[in-house]
Amino acid sequence: MIEKIKIGITSGDLNGIGLELLLRTFEDARLHDICTAVVYAHPAAISYYQKALGLASVSISPTDSIEKLNTKALNCVTCWTENTNIQPGVADAELGKFAYQSLERAAIDLAQNKIQVLITAPINKATIHSETFPFKGHTEYFADRFHAEPLMLMLDEELRVATVTTHVPVKDVADQLSIELITKKIAILHQTLVQDFAIERPRIAVLGLNPHAGDEGLIGSEEKTIILPAIQKAKAKHQLVYGPYSADGFFAQQSYEKFDAVLAMYHDQGLIPFKTLSKLNGINYTAGLPIVRCSPDHGTAFDIAGKGEAVLTSFRNAIFTGIDIFKQRQSYLESKQNPLKKGQVNVGYDEIGEMEKSRSH
Repeated sequence: MIEKIKIGITSGDLNGIGLELLLRTFEDARLHDICTAVVYAHPAAISYYQKALGLASVSISPTDSIEKLNTKALNCVTCWTENTNIQPGVADAELGKFAYQSLERAAIDLAQNKIQVLITAPINKATIHSETFPFKGHTEYFADRFHAEPLMLMLDEELRVATVTTHVPVKDVADQLSIELITKKIAILHQTLVQDFAIERPRIAVLGLNPHAGDEGLIGSEEKTIILPAIQKAKAKHQLVYGPYSADGFFAQQSYEKFDAVLAMYHDQGLIPFKTLSKLNGINYTAGLPIVRCSPDHGTAFDIAGKGEAVLTSFRNAIFTGIDIFKQRQSYLESKQNPLKKGQVNVGYDEIGEMEKSRSH
């Protein structure tokens, strides 16, 4: 077991709030006692925000090698040599190139286990998009790089919401759903709850696609023909998977409190209620990968970039959660069992059974 974890942090879009979040978070020097932090950027970019935000007290240690780190400072690995024209709040394709270089260098070190956890600062998907980054977001990038099926999993204490599809236009969601895909996502969610969160017998709620979960086929058939068969496959493996539930009633009645995780069919179906409930405290974790990658659950916030107004909670939580997940996964892999039973919800089968009867209302 590694005692002091090396955490890599990408720069994100330099005109966004990523470096501000980084510097203001590491104003608290106690973080250096629990991790060795490495930011993939350029010292000049960090210096710009130190001066602009009055954060010169944050200790920065430039380095040309991941092997030479200062355990009491924020290390900076230089990822580009060009001058950076930083203009907070402005979308700039040139800075999108730097965001990619930061991400690529960090991913290489992550794959080689030179860092154990990666925190990705927000990118501007429009400016980073190129021939070298043809992806719709971080989730798809990491899936391609590590040749694995990803699962977008939003976390906030005991609220966990995953999505079957990720950055897909709403008009295409139904066509992408299949018994095989939903079955695969349920399996990934079940596995990550066991190995990364130490929940021995996780309870998973699956949402329907259509209003009122299809209303017995009156408003769509996907619940009967695709989602329910996938749930039944999971149950055949003795997994505690229930649904499909009507999304609006499920969240309105706080039914999520009775489960260890919720699987939504598409991005906004899961993320709108999640972000409403988590109130900027949540984080994004990419489950299903052989590595640990977390991020804050918000974007570049160009409207407030460079003003010192960004809320730190999500970014800071991403760091702590990444550390917790890495340690728990190491423990799981070493023991092949879960001695810890963290975060389990004591809900009787009768109570969940009653929910099953009324799930379409």
